[in-house]
This record gives sequence, structure tokens and C-alpha cells, in this order.
Amino acid sequence: MTVYTLYVAIAVVVVVIASSLRVLREYDRAVIFMLGRFYKVKGPGLILVIPVVQQMVKVDLRVIVMDVPSQDVISRDNVSVKVNAVVYFRVLDPQRSIIQVENYYVATSQLAQTTLRSVLGKHDLDEMLAERDKLNADIQTILDSQTDAWGIKVANVEIKHIDLNENMVRAIARQAEAERERRSKVIHAEGEMQASEKLFQAAEVLAQNPNSILLRYLQTLTEIGGEKNSTIVFPVPVDLLRPLMKLAEKDD
Repeated sequence: MTVYTLYVAIAVVVVVIASSLRVLREYDRAVIFMLGRFYKVKGPGLILVIPVVQQMVKVDLRVIVMDVPSQDVISRDNVSVKVNAVVYFRVLDPQRSIIQVENYYVATSQLAQTTLRSVLGKHDLDEMLAERDKLNADIQTILDSQTDAWGIKVANVEIKHIDLNENMVRAIARQAEAERERRSKVIHAEGEMQASEKLFQAAEVLAQNPNSILLRYLQTLTEIGGEKNSTIVFPVPVDLLRPLMKLAEKDD
């Protein structure tokens, strides 16, 4: 009986010691509580947790990629859109992440959703579509400042999609088409203005010597004759007819 009792005692001790040993990976930390009070943070590697007396809560220190569900957002110009995003964060202080908040992942997710709606609601639709980098930085700054008390660092926030309804998509398409047409008309008007200025300058140069107008006329006829046209119209300058008109007046 004495030997049997000794074997049982040794077996119990071995089981207790085996159950007290924990192996933590490089990215894991153990928050140890002793009789309900915070004791210390252990890890990584082999650690000892005394059964009954101590309790362990394991915390992952790697960067967590959290997908923010689509949120209904009303922009400052009263346009309803659906926006989703992704948040990258990690735990810097395991003690605060366990003690200061019940579930840091759920808390960060809810905070990200409300912050996304709040920040985007202050901007127009055009700003949402054109200034994503600025909006990402604003959301990241707000989240990081509010989660700092939980021992969490928000590294980055990226807006993934901004979904519009079909009516708004058609309205944006019409707006873009009107903008392209406006630019086309402006470019055409600027071209006409520049062409008229050049023609005015050419007319001033030709007016300095009347023979240059005749040479230009002959050059134009040569260009027309080089083309394979079935019908050719010869414009006759008035300056060429003036000598004939003067002779006719003398005969009369």
C-alpha cells in the first residue's frame, strides 16, 4: 500500500506539472492572473501556470486584418451609398487589451463601423470618390487615438468599395458626358480664336504687297488642280477684273 500510494502521488505530481506547462509561439503572449488579480505577462517559449491559483489568457500580437461590413452612408450632399473597408491593427499591450476592454476585436470592429459612417458623412460624394487617401488617413487617426487606451495600434485603414445605386450611376455618367462635351467646345472655341488671329496676321502681311495675293491665288489653283476633282470652281479676285473694268469704262 505504501509503494502504491507513492506511485499514485508521483503520478499526480507529474500530471499537475504537465498541465502547468505551456508553450507559447513567438507571436503569443500569456496574460497571467493570480487569484483573480493581474500578475504578469509571460512568453514566448515555455512557461509555468499553477493550476487553480493562476489563470492564463493568450493574446496574439500579429497584425489582424479585419473586414468592416458594408455601411449605409449619407454624404453631405444627401447621396446614399454603401461603403465597406478593411482595418489593419495589432495588440501592443496585452495587459490593457485584456483588462481595459471585454473583447478588443469586437470593440474595434464596432468602433470602425461608427467611425466610417461619421467621417464619410461629412464629405460630398465627389470627395469620397477622389480623395480616398485623405479619408483613409482621417479614419485611421480617429481609430488609433480611441483604441490607444486598449493597447491597440491601428496601422492602416483602406476603403474598399463605394457602391452607388443605378440612378446615381446614370447621373454621374451624364455629368461626365456633359463635362467632356464642355471641354470639347472650349477646345474648339480656343482653336477658332487662334486660327482667326493667325488669319488676321496673314491678311496684314498679304495687304502690304498686292502681288502676294495673286501669287497666293495661283498657288491655290495649283493645289486644286493636283486633286482628282470632277468639278473645279475658279474664284476670280476682284483685283484682277479692275483693269478690264477700267478699259470698259474708257470705251463707254
